[in-house]
Amino acid sequence: MTIAHNYLRTRVRTRAIADNYRLLCRHGGHVIPVIKADAYGHGLLPVAKALTEAGADTFAIGSVAEGAALRQAQPSATILSLVGPVLPEDDELVLAHRLVPFVHDFGQLDRLAALSAKTSRPFGVALKFDTGMARLGFTEADLPRLIARLKDIPGLTVRFVASHLATGDTPEDFDFVAEQGRRFDTDCQALRQAGYDFEASLCNSAGILAHARPDWPARRAGVALYGVNPFLGTAKESLGEGLLPAMETTTRIVSVHDLPKGRSISYGRTFIADRDMRVAIVAAGYADAYSRSLSNTGFMCLAGRRVPIVGRVCMQLTAVDVSTVPDVAPGNSIHLLGGEGSGAIAATDLAEWWGTISYEVFCLFGLNAREYVD
Repeated sequence: MTIAHNYLRTRVRTRAIADNYRLLCRHGGHVIPVIKADAYGHGLLPVAKALTEAGADTFAIGSVAEGAALRQAQPSATILSLVGPVLPEDDELVLAHRLVPFVHDFGQLDRLAALSAKTSRPFGVALKFDTGMARLGFTEADLPRLIARLKDIPGLTVRFVASHLATGDTPEDFDFVAEQGRRFDTDCQALRQAGYDFEASLCNSAGILAHARPDWPARRAGVALYGVNPFLGTAKESLGEGLLPAMETTTRIVSVHDLPKGRSISYGRTFIADRDMRVAIVAAGYADAYSRSLSNTGFMCLAGRRVPIVGRVCMQLTAVDVSTVPDVAPGNSIHLLGGEGSGAIAATDLAEWWGTISYEVFCLFGLNAREYVD
């Protein structure tokens, strides 16, 4: 089968990711890079390699299968699975690859304990507590039963106790961060009184920058690792200064032509030229993870200038107004993300036009062909 050529290229600067890791480490604690979902689209194995060289010794991934894949390249690292075992077949992967799964309910704990007893293989866990996200986790009410169950499992080590902040990046809701912290402290105190020694982990990227405490040493660095300031546009924006973007995505111009005043372009005639203009047809569309919601809204970066999208984003083609850019020709490179000078497009810019968040931009653009540069 012949596959049509995709002109999109996503370039990842692993040095920027390593530099962001070092910046976050300066805040103290044990910084754990979160490289789940293929390192937020940046590439699991290349990113892990760069971070190992920068000093990282522990990684957080999503699924157990992703952790098993990482283990092949990282034989000595501590690997946390944030989702933990979902199906019984995941349990074998946890023990076989020495993963440390987040365990959020008794069913997971019982299955792992049974397999450990059957195979005589010890295992470590990260106990997940719900302190306010209301997604996954044990609650304070579960503590007596949980502690009793843990003491019945030979070969079990509690490596981490963790929860997740719901509003760590929202200054107007920092009171809820404090509330979650109080609940988390209660959980940790009960487990320590029961004789367990572990690393406490509550802080995400925003937590590292704004909420870190010495008694919460294990700090999970997520989106900040890839260059996004979680406090951008807020009164706390200065806390995230110095983070470097690590991803850019380019494609090629297919055609350039005039669009006379009064003429429409693309499906639905949603754009009608209010003046004579020159447009470029770009090889990018929603089949390439370039959202249709950018129609008549977003911009690309061409030769250091922002050029607006005109008309609807199509499956593999999008039109932009290049009237202000001289000498545009088919084959020219154009940035969907990144670019030169003042016209450069940040992931947060694209996300705003898209009506989403930078996480989704990274994950989707990362589905295209990737190249790695220092």
